[in-house]
Amino acid sequence: MNDLQERFNVELTHILKQNNLQGQKLAAAVSGGADSLALVFLLKRYAEIFNLGFVVLTVHHHLRPEADEETDYVANLMKKNNILHRTLHWLHEEINTGIETKARKARYDLLSDWCKQNGYNLLLTAHHLRDQAETFFIRLQRGSGVDGLSSMAKISERNGIKILRPLLNVAPKELRDFLIAQNIEWREDASNDCDDFLRVRIRKMLPLMEKELGINIQKIGATIDALSGIKEYFSQAVSRFIKSQCKNWYNEAYSFGLNSFSSLHKEIKYRALAKMIIEIGGAEYAPEYSELQRLQDMLSADDFNGCTLGGCELIKFHNKIWIIKEDKKNKIIQKKQWEEYAQKYLPELKTDIPYKLKLNLYGKAVEFEK
Repeated sequence: MNDLQERFNVELTHILKQNNLQGQKLAAAVSGGADSLALVFLLKRYAEIFNLGFVVLTVHHHLRPEADEETDYVANLMKKNNILHRTLHWLHEEINTGIETKARKARYDLLSDWCKQNGYNLLLTAHHLRDQAETFFIRLQRGSGVDGLSSMAKISERNGIKILRPLLNVAPKELRDFLIAQNIEWREDASNDCDDFLRVRIRKMLPLMEKELGINIQKIGATIDALSGIKEYFSQAVSRFIKSQCKNWYNEAYSFGLNSFSSLHKEIKYRALAKMIIEIGGAEYAPEYSELQRLQDMLSADDFNGCTLGGCELIKFHNKIWIIKEDKKNKIIQKKQWEEYAQKYLPELKTDIPYKLKLNLYGKAVEFEK
């Protein structure tokens, strides 16, 4: 067993154990590129050692003429090596703008939907150390703070599926060397050389930064690790605040006292707001940092009378701030309708709640009964 395989086994085992995910079936997102193919064959050996089932998933985006050959190559290579494989197709109209963003969203939607439908809760991706460095500079260019500059986490969740990234500390050259040693060919995606994409332009700058400034992907990775530790500290503080000082109302709203919120450090404030807005509003990403900072200032003002952000309505009610899912379909509800609904569905509710939350709860019940 070579050094890379040993490190991969240790890292993946650590991720699974730390998050209580041992023994679950694994899926891997794989293109015809070197990085993801290396992931497959590292995972193949890992699965043999630990007696785990896994499947390889390839998304055909139907964006490039050479993609047919690439997906066929992956399918045939997997068959040759007795690896379970499925190709998922993104069928779409012609796309002229935002191709990279739309393709990424479609890819994860297809992968997560297939995983949920087939009983796979864990999806591995081949993001590596250079990807981390590129993400760091992309987010730096956007003016991100600690959270953004921490780049990708070893485990995250998307569409109800846990995404595992066991190669974040591995340089891409190691992955290519691993394939060469096993005489496995890969395919190069021509879009990886297209300067239209910011990530590609950053990738081409990295060797120059190393040559001229001595800043290599290993040093950037060490910085990311340090920032990730700070992010984790903030995350724990946010979780403590939400658990002890905030109330979740049937997953349709959060409420919290102004005094307890005002006493928080500003770094905790905006992270707490972001976490609750994502959870209630259902958006994939938090609102921009500048929007959350402006929201903090608004909430502390005496004349705050409500606003909307991230699919949520924020209002002041009974000296508390309420973050309520925005629902434009619900119009009005009569007092008697609400009382009958609350008596039937919410007999434990002993306190008054905002009218907007009543609308949401009543509206959901009406839709359910239909």
